[in-house]
Amino acid sequence: MNLDELRSVQSTERKKDSLQNLRPSFYQEVGEYISDLEDERDRIAEQAEDPFSSPEVGRLTDEIETAKDVVEAVYERRMGKLVKQASLAAAGMPANDEGLTAEEQDLFADLVSRIESNKSRVLDVLEGELVDAESTTDDPSSEMTQESAADIDSVATSSAEADPESATTSNPDPTSPPEEPTAESNSDGLSPAAAMGGGPASTDDRSSEPSEPQAPPEPTPSSEAPPGDRATEPTTTPADEPDTTGDVDRMTVKITQDIGSILGVDAREYTLSADDVVTLPEENATPLVEREAAERLE
Repeated sequence: MNLDELRSVQSTERKKDSLQNLRPSFYQEVGEYISDLEDERDRIAEQAEDPFSSPEVGRLTDEIETAKDVVEAVYERRMGKLVKQASLAAAGMPANDEGLTAEEQDLFADLVSRIESNKSRVLDVLEGELVDAESTTDDPSSEMTQESAADIDSVATSSAEADPESATTSNPDPTSPPEEPTAESNSDGLSPAAAMGGGPASTDDRSSEPSEPQAPPEPTPSSEAPPGDRATEPTTTPADEPDTTGDVDRMTVKITQDIGSILGVDAREYTLSADDVVTLPEENATPLVEREAAERLE
């Protein structure tokens, strides 16, 4: 195994629509090849006076990193093809599962089994048959449903904490009695203001005495500001809703690998297949270009 062979495998995998035949021990041989390079680099680094400036150490480091990048690209390219073949096999159609490595053979068999099991369960539901509780518990999709329910409860709790008045009004504590004036707290027959030490108040007294300045009330989301102040108030976005109105830098790319569905930073879902030309947010498109899963067109 060497770097030239890896590059040849990568080039052939890009040109073929089907899986090329690889030895069952292909990935194992690549791992041993990279391990030998790392051992050789360590040995030379120990003998060099300055390992960081040694040209041989630098050359081996570049070869190791390049080999890792190439074999990762080969793996990702083959995974898209392998999933398609597994889908065909699960549907009872002819599928090409020859030339798979040992790791890919295990994955192929597992995918076919899972797809067939899932299809059988869906058909049972469509026929009106009840799903066994134990199988539902073991099913990863049921865990996702439970997690979704937990997320909904969490959002409801957060809303209650953000608006304690509405939470108290709509969900009062049945064990807490309503607050009412008692005979002990107002035994002298005084008004509430007098009972608190303010003395009996009359209409004349209130009009003649200057009132203390009070701080302006804090604005609430439901209160309306005067027309003159509305332009200066900042516009806020609810925390539980994604802000999709901002400007997002975009990049037009051509997809070179079957990627599937991704969620963009603009809160939109994109389904990406090989040879698609699509405009994506730059934060999503840049990693695809770096991984050679897409080519930039602009």
